[in-house]
Parts: sequence; C-alpha cells; structure tokens
Amino acid sequence: MKKFFHYINNEVLIKAASLNTANITIKIVAGILISKFIAIFVGPEGMALIGNLRNFFNAVQSISIAGLYKGVVKFISQYKYESSKLSGVLSTVFYLGFFISIVLAFLCYYNAEFINDFIFLNNNYSYVIETLAIVLPFYALNMFVFSIMNGFSKYKILLIINIIGQILGLSVTLLLIWQDKIDGALIAVVITPALNLLITLVGIAFRKNLMSYINISDIRFSILRKLSPFMVMALVSSIALPIVCIIIRNYIVSEIGIKEAGYWTAVTRVSDYYLMFINSLMALYILPRFTEIDSRKEFRKEVFSFYKTILPLFAAILGVIYLSRSLLVTLLFTEEFRPIEDLFGYQILGDFMRVMSMVIAYKFLAKKMFAHFIIIEVFLVVIMYVSSIYLIDFYGLKGAVMGYCLSYLMHFAIVILIFGSSLFGILNDNGNEDF
Repeated sequence: MKKFFHYINNEVLIKAASLNTANITIKIVAGILISKFIAIFVGPEGMALIGNLRNFFNAVQSISIAGLYKGVVKFISQYKYESSKLSGVLSTVFYLGFFISIVLAFLCYYNAEFINDFIFLNNNYSYVIETLAIVLPFYALNMFVFSIMNGFSKYKILLIINIIGQILGLSVTLLLIWQDKIDGALIAVVITPALNLLITLVGIAFRKNLMSYINISDIRFSILRKLSPFMVMALVSSIALPIVCIIIRNYIVSEIGIKEAGYWTAVTRVSDYYLMFINSLMALYILPRFTEIDSRKEFRKEVFSFYKTILPLFAAILGVIYLSRSLLVTLLFTEEFRPIEDLFGYQILGDFMRVMSMVIAYKFLAKKMFAHFIIIEVFLVVIMYVSSIYLIDFYGLKGAVMGYCLSYLMHFAIVILIFGSSLFGILNDNGNEDF
C-alpha cells in the first residue's frame, strides 16, 4: 500500500502534472464547450450524427496507422541508441503507414456515398467523408512523428504542442458550429485532428537528423513480425467497439428515433470525460507495474491495492455525478436533453464495472497475452451488440445503457475466471510462483 502511494506521489503525479493532467483537463474543458455548442446549435439529432461520425473516424484513424502507435513508441524507446535497428523500425513503420493511409484514403473517397448511407442514414453528407479521406494521410503522418517524439521521451514538447493543438481545434470547432450548425460540426470532427499537423512540423524541425534513418531499403519484415501483436490488439479494440456503437445507434434511430439516439450519445460523452482520468492513472501506474511483477502474490497485491484505494474514490465520484445529473444536464446540454437523466444509472454502473475489469485485464497487455486479449475483446463487443439490441426491444432507449452495463459485468466475470487462481488461489509458502 505504501509503495503504491509512494509511486503515485513521486512518479504518477509528476508525470501527470507535466503531461497528462494538463492535456486531459484541456480535453475535458474543450469537450464540455463543444457539447454545449452542439446542444444549442444542433440538438439531439445532430448529436447522433456526430456520434456516428466520431466512431467511424476513430476506427479509420486506427486503421490508417495500422494500430502501430504503442508498438512504435516501445521499439523506438528500446532502440534509440542503436542506429541500425532504429532505422529498421522507422523505415518499416513509415512506409507501411504511408501505404495503408493512402489506400484507405482512396477507399473512403471513392466509397463516400456507401459510407454516408451507413453512418448518416437518410442524410447526404458525402462531402464530409471525402474531406475525411483527404486529411487522413496527414493524420497518419502526424501520429508517426508523434510516436517518434514519444519514443524519445520529448514529453515537454509534446505537452506544449498538444495544448496548442487542443486550443486551436476547440476554436475552429466552435466557430464552425456557430456558423454552419450541423455541417460545421461534422467538418470540424474530421479536420481538427489534421490541424495538429503542427506536431509533425515541429517534430521534423526538432529531429531533422531522423529523416536520414528513413530509407526504403531498410524495411524489415522482422520488425513487422514483432509489431504484429500490437497491431492486431490495437486494431481489434479500436475498430470493433466503435463499429458496434454505430450499429447500436443506427438501431435506436430505426426503432425509436434519431433524437433518442442523440440522447444515448450525450450520456456516453459525459462518461468519456470522467473515464479519461482513471484511464490515465491506469496507463501510468498499472500497466508499467504489471510489466515488472512476475508472481501471483505481487499481482494480487497490486489489484487489491487499487480496489481498496482508488476504486472507492472513483465510486464516490460516480455517486456525486449521479446525484447531480440534473445539474450536469443543465451545464453541459440544454433542456431538450433532459430525458438523458434516466440513462445515467446504468451507464455509471457500467463504467464502474468497466474500471474493475480493466484493472485486471491490463495484465493481458503487460504480459503479452495477445490471444486472450483479442478473444476477450471480441466477446465484449458481441455481448454488447446482442444484449443492447435485445434490451432495446424490451425497455426502449434505457436498454442501450442496460446492455452496456451487462456487457462489462460479463467482461469482469470472464476476466475473474481467467485470473481467478492468481487473485483467490492458495499461494505457496513464499508466494512467488509465476502465473
């Protein structure tokens, strides 16, 4: 317990203060302002369409960088003092990412009408998809340079660029929504990530010598083999869930109405805000710590330390959010969104179950249990789809959040089954057996 708090005080809070807390706080403030503008100028109907576009764009973004971001950061950090291996990593990732993003851009551009029908239903916003296709390669290049700088631990520069990018993106988004309503909001979703091209420009200017490491002759398939598990995991988790969310939202539109789909989108946006902080904490402490430990005793200690210290605080925050949901709707949205108050209960309970399972599930990533991770993720999205559709038929819009809650309850149960012996089994005398 003391070690946990010592680490939080001396490592996590320092890192968070220098990078994550500032960046996440700006993201949350920006998200709140954007949500308010959408509620005022666009309404629930527009909120639903924007939710579909965001989900689709998130999936396409992950494909455009081939799910390589975390793997690239890891290998650059590992090989940054070995020129030959570093050149292999940079060259392989650059040309792979460039090829995939260009192909994906062409596919999106020339299938804009088909994609429009999937995410915008009876509305014609094909030009938004065409705009998305045009900016996609810039996003991929941006993330490539971002991963390089992250791998070289240029945290202060990344913090400054992130803050500038967030403020610039917020300003452009609010202006577009104010001027063009739903059209402006949709265009803002796809162009604001490209505005972070500033990251690319500053990154290249700061590390000009890195360009000499990128040569087509240095492409190595051995690097791809090492990166492939990261690619598969990132692609599965980053594509499956957004696509399922689009399908569920479309089902709500067809069975209940587009306004109700906007209500569901609104409550999930609120959920995203407070989950940013807990996700940041777990990424900063839980994942590195799980990578270090190799015994059941230590694993059990860390999981239950989190449950005893952080989880009660998180539960208290969720309780406050639930009790103040009426005030939150007033602050974040408009009176037209008042029906979402009825959705908070199951959404918050689902978020609590999600955090409980995520703490344990981080072990999949830390110990490279790739097959387990993929199977569990697929199980999650299938259960979420089936349960949400079934419960929507019986309980209407509330069935969507009930399905979300049930999905993460079952996800938690499966994770407990997998690691049950490590968490509740009998330890040997010294408790240092591997798991």
